[in-house]
Amino acid sequence: MAGAVNALPGMEVSVAQRSRRRDLAEIALSYGLIYAVEWTPRPWQKYLWWIAALIIFFLAARSFEGIQVAGLRKANFFRSSWLVGVALLIAAASIGFGAQLHTLRFMGGPGLFIETYWAYALWSGLQQFLMQCFFLARLVRLLPTPRLAVIAATALFALAHMPNLFLILVTVLWGMVACFTFLHYRNLWTVSLAHAILGITIAIAVPGPVDHNMRVGLGYLRYRPGTPPPQRSQRDQIASTVAWVMAAAPTRRSLIHARP
Repeated sequence: MAGAVNALPGMEVSVAQRSRRRDLAEIALSYGLIYAVEWTPRPWQKYLWWIAALIIFFLAARSFEGIQVAGLRKANFFRSSWLVGVALLIAAASIGFGAQLHTLRFMGGPGLFIETYWAYALWSGLQQFLMQCFFLARLVRLLPTPRLAVIAATALFALAHMPNLFLILVTVLWGMVACFTFLHYRNLWTVSLAHAILGITIAIAVPGPVDHNMRVGLGYLRYRPGTPPPQRSQRDQIASTVAWVMAAAPTRRSLIHARP
């Protein structure tokens, strides 16, 4: 009987259609939660952030296909490490340029630097995991070509930074590079490292009035420029450099400007 049921004509198409509908529903739900968190005022934003995080984590865990597919592997690490090198060159040039213009916002030794940005570095990896293994993976299944999937993922990625024009422009470029690199090498480590380097560079070198301290959504609109302290940490701000999944990590760039 089971063999007869499995042989029913059209069943494969029906299963594929259900799978496509589920992918679409999961993308819509997750992206809707992102926007809801970004535009929800405190204190409700904090509670909604945790709800969104748990839902997206559950959906990602349910469809997890293994560490090899997720790119959490040694293979192609060195072949794709050119991306980290390019990120370091951009960071060096940006920090040098910022030093000339006196726009740098970090003062302190290596210990203070690690204390300030270690959480953001971890968050960068989590963002890339969810971007590549959650959104891009579903878009690849939904769209006819990987190129269209990359374009769609990048568009969603950039629009999640509304209305911060600076971050929209940055994430359009980074989204395309990150997605194509991941699809080609299938290594998440180098993409995450490059993301962390570029994000921390923005935090250090870009003045707050230009990027509104990397805020998005309601926090961007409520930003008020002022005199920033010598170093802007990343611990509690509800907006990350790439506020892609769960509407940005609880990191802080400034004790003064971090409140949305």
